[in-house]
Amino acid sequence: MKRLILLISLLAGPVFSACSGNASAPVTPPEEMPSDTDTDDEPPFYGGELRADGNSAGTYDLILRNGFNYEAPDQSGAHAEAPFQHVQQSYSEELGEYVFDFYIHVENDDDRGKPNVTDRQRNEIKTDAKSPESMVAQKGEEMIFRWKFRLPEGMLTTKNFCHVHQIKGIDNAQETADIDYPLITFTPRTLSNGSRQLQVIYVGPSADKTGNIYLAKVPLSDFLGQWVEVEERVVCDVEGSYQLLVKRVSDGKTLISVSKHTRNMWREGSTGIRPKWGIYRSIGANGSLKPELRDEIVQFADFSVEKVVR
Repeated sequence: MKRLILLISLLAGPVFSACSGNASAPVTPPEEMPSDTDTDDEPPFYGGELRADGNSAGTYDLILRNGFNYEAPDQSGAHAEAPFQHVQQSYSEELGEYVFDFYIHVENDDDRGKPNVTDRQRNEIKTDAKSPESMVAQKGEEMIFRWKFRLPEGMLTTKNFCHVHQIKGIDNAQETADIDYPLITFTPRTLSNGSRQLQVIYVGPSADKTGNIYLAKVPLSDFLGQWVEVEERVVCDVEGSYQLLVKRVSDGKTLISVSKHTRNMWREGSTGIRPKWGIYRSIGANGSLKPELRDEIVQFADFSVEKVVR
């Protein structure tokens, strides 16, 4: 009998102890315990970002340090004797942060110092073959580009091109890739009737001879003096796709919405597809359009280049 009582006591003891000490906190079996990795968060960010830091003199170093590159006419024309920094930084009261200022001058500025190119000017940043692989798309990969920009009040435009954003292929070592024309551009332009638009233009591969396909045409006045934020999704493939959303920062109003649509977003022979931002504009043959233009400062902020991890 004593042995039976002792056995019952041993069996009952731990049960009462567990219940009385932790009655309001049931024990979770070890295999069901949550772990730090068991979350529903989005996949890790795979790409690069570029944000102004307030150190204007160090802007070019900041650009390079974050995996981007630049093409600025700092020593073109008269700048050769007095170099001018064409990408600087300033503080935006509206955004509450430092932003990038892209300068372009009617006189002196050229296109990458090429003496035989006299009809255009360029001041851009980009990703390229020197960028991390996460910032350049290979065939079949999906990219998300995000940024903010502001066109200056009173900005002058012509009937010729003026790009403030491009998606473009990267040439190969033999320089035989189909990269003469960008796949996508954001183009402020003056029409033949005098009205002005911000156009989003798609151009297919050279062999397809698509010419300009206008994905959006909106009044330029919606953009002048206004900060806007952009999200662009691109599947870089022959059977790829393009999707775009542009909203005004001040009130969240949608200014441009391009729904996802199948397009050829690859270029034969290219070593990758990448974004470019800044101002790249025509000044006409031998500068014939200069009287219609002025010096401009186009502002940008919060660049993000993300490769979607599948």
